[in-house]
Amino acid sequence: MSDSITTINPANGDEIETYKHMSREEAFAAVDHCHTAFDAWKLKSLPERAAVIAAIGEELRKSRDEFARLMTLETGKPITASGQEIDLCAAICDWTAAQGPKELADEEREIDGGTGVITYAPTGVIYGIQPWNFPAYQAVRYAIANLMAGNGVLLKHAANCTGSGLFLRDVMERAGLPEHLFTVLIISHDTSDEIIAHDKVRGVTLTGSDGAGRVVAAKAAEHLKKTVLELGSNDAFLVLDDADLDLAVKTCVMGRLYNNGQTCVAAKRFIVTEKNYDAFVDNFTRQMAAVPPGDPMDKETTLGPLARDDLRDKLHDQVMQSVNNGAKLLTGGEIPDGKGAWYHPTVLVDVAPGQPAYDDELFGPAAAIIKARDDAHAMELANDSRYGLGGGIFSRDEAYARDLATKHFDTGMVSINGYSLALPNMPFGGVKDSGYGREHGGFGMKEFVNAKSLYVKQAA
Repeated sequence: MSDSITTINPANGDEIETYKHMSREEAFAAVDHCHTAFDAWKLKSLPERAAVIAAIGEELRKSRDEFARLMTLETGKPITASGQEIDLCAAICDWTAAQGPKELADEEREIDGGTGVITYAPTGVIYGIQPWNFPAYQAVRYAIANLMAGNGVLLKHAANCTGSGLFLRDVMERAGLPEHLFTVLIISHDTSDEIIAHDKVRGVTLTGSDGAGRVVAAKAAEHLKKTVLELGSNDAFLVLDDADLDLAVKTCVMGRLYNNGQTCVAAKRFIVTEKNYDAFVDNFTRQMAAVPPGDPMDKETTLGPLARDDLRDKLHDQVMQSVNNGAKLLTGGEIPDGKGAWYHPTVLVDVAPGQPAYDDELFGPAAAIIKARDDAHAMELANDSRYGLGGGIFSRDEAYARDLATKHFDTGMVSINGYSLALPNMPFGGVKDSGYGREHGGFGMKEFVNAKSLYVKQAA
């Protein structure tokens, strides 16, 4: 096993930077330093913590262009999307700073002979294992909530965006966050398992595949530690009989290709009723085929390379397996010549159970279109998945769509007549094999706190 990480530009295969792995002793020392910083931070008042969180948001805005360029260099995401990601991270800081003191304030309840107090006490050091597709957001999403709650934070970022993790740490410390309170661990998987077991680590949060979630959750459970898991999905977007077809096609193309198609809540399965099926397939395929891959540093580019060659190869293998099992390829499905992890927009129809395009998550610019008899059948097909992170409904009848989303869609988030990634004031998370726990909207601040009950009786 290598004792270092070398980051690679997925657009051309060039090496960017090399980072040495921490030894086990160095990693454990980093955990101890984070815990020491936590011991002081937990005593800060909620307004004091909020002020630092607000300053981090401002520092992110000041560093926007430099940070966005680094993220694009490391992951291949379009530079415009990288900038939008920084904007979202800053907005999360703004919302948390404004609402955190209210969300975490003590609550009082009547009890016999006195007052009951519920206080949200920080628990300690929280370990985050995060992926590469949103190098800033994935870390900010859990870190800012936990810092506001008074916890210390560790980050093991994906190897290919190591530089982005370190850049974020520097942003936070420039904004006034105490040193070591947000610590980046550059470690191997074996050392990561030992970090989970470390007695000063009180909780673990992971964003990644359902396979990785099972491994990490099992390891944490061995040590009776709480986990929050945000895992993959094959989100279904339903185009119902009364849908605005032009809106549906335009939105679904954007929802499939945003961030080069590498988004856990990307639109991935498109379930279209028979009434609209032929027109949707024709227009969707034409618009997908018209999106050219381009230089991710160019502000006009909407589709860059995948983040790594192996990820592109896996996606291509899933597409070919689906075709071999009965799916029909309408466009794409080829690996271009030359360097870089490039893949053209791909559309599959005749998608059915037993194919990766139906059963699994296609993490890249490949879409699966499935025909439904009617609205009820479309919802049945949408729920025929082991995943349940996000999804969408297109219908001109908003009340009808809302009722379907509320009562029948077995998923954590539903977009109606649109596509949404994440909002600071709305909970984010899924069900089934897409994980458990919630982030954003105040929920993430309370995932790793001790809701402590105080029974205050009047002295005699």
